[in-house]
Amino acid sequence: MKYEQAGTLWGIGVGPGDPELMTLKAARLLQTCPVVAFPAGRGGHPGIAQTIVSALLQPHQIQLPLYFPYVQTTTVLEAAWATAADAVGAHLTEGRDVVFATEGDASFYSTFTYLAQTLQRNYPNVVIQTVPGVCSPLAAAAVLGEPLAILTQRLIVLPVLYRVTDLELALDQAETVVLMKVASVYSTVWQVLQQRQLLDRSSVVIRATQPNQQIYKNLENHPHLDLPYFSLLIVHCTPAIG
Repeated sequence: MKYEQAGTLWGIGVGPGDPELMTLKAARLLQTCPVVAFPAGRGGHPGIAQTIVSALLQPHQIQLPLYFPYVQTTTVLEAAWATAADAVGAHLTEGRDVVFATEGDASFYSTFTYLAQTLQRNYPNVVIQTVPGVCSPLAAAAVLGEPLAILTQRLIVLPVLYRVTDLELALDQAETVVLMKVASVYSTVWQVLQQRQLLDRSSVVIRATQPNQQIYKNLENHPHLDLPYFSLLIVHCTPAIG
């Protein structure tokens, strides 16, 4: 049977971990869409987004885990995006709405972007909508009890740091610098912050708002940290006001 109107794909940001940080709109869509997709977990464990939304899902809903590899190889990534787009597209072309739950915000360094772009290219008739969510820098600032930026302060976010010069430039240009997924370069970052005497104004937040959240403030005493993938570092380049 062919349907005259394809379903809508909703990309919803479900926040960094605490289910109560989801918007009302995200929660409504999660409970009403017939198909709920999310990034598949690893090693038989549910992924972060799946864990966040699990309590809201109903038995009659179709759950659709999608595999997205943690690699930088373009051909591998594009193949995974195409496979995921076909899995979602199969439901959309049958007239079923699909909600894709992504941790954080759906427009902020999100897997949803690649899925949506591939789907729009391969299934040009489908409608794609985005629902914003709480991204990890905002969540980290909240659990630290510190503002990210005030007044005329500038904020720079580096998604992944590959060159020290990127960090040096950011520290020169902004009052606050956020380093996403800092685990693989932490020792290098620590040395740069030590040279600039910024360690006492730097903090690491691991898995912000999740039950196993960890916080390290004032990094002077933490030159070596065994950090997981979802670790974030915030540097306040200028002293706090007040």
